[in-house]
Amino acid sequence: MSTVQFIVSGHVQGVGFRRYVLYHAQHLSLRGFVCNLEDGSVECIAQGDSSALTDLEMFLRQGPQHAKVENVQCNDLEKEPRKYTTFRIV
Repeated sequence: MSTVQFIVSGHVQGVGFRRYVLYHAQHLSLRGFVCNLEDGSVECIAQGDSSALTDLEMFLRQGPQHAKVENVQCNDLEKEPRKYTTFRIV
């Protein structure tokens, strides 16, 4: 099981981005969370199968209809000690 932190920047708040991430993460059987950051970006921590994480990254780069994704930063969190049981919006 892998854990990845995604930081998504652009016009990603106020456009249903977190609900969009929740939908796709749950359908990909990922665990973790998504939240808005004070700088206007969105953070997503996701745990699960590597191929599902790759699929989630593709969805993050696309974004929902009214979003304008400018950048997706990916950081592997290999030493993440926390194990998430669900995926949720924080």
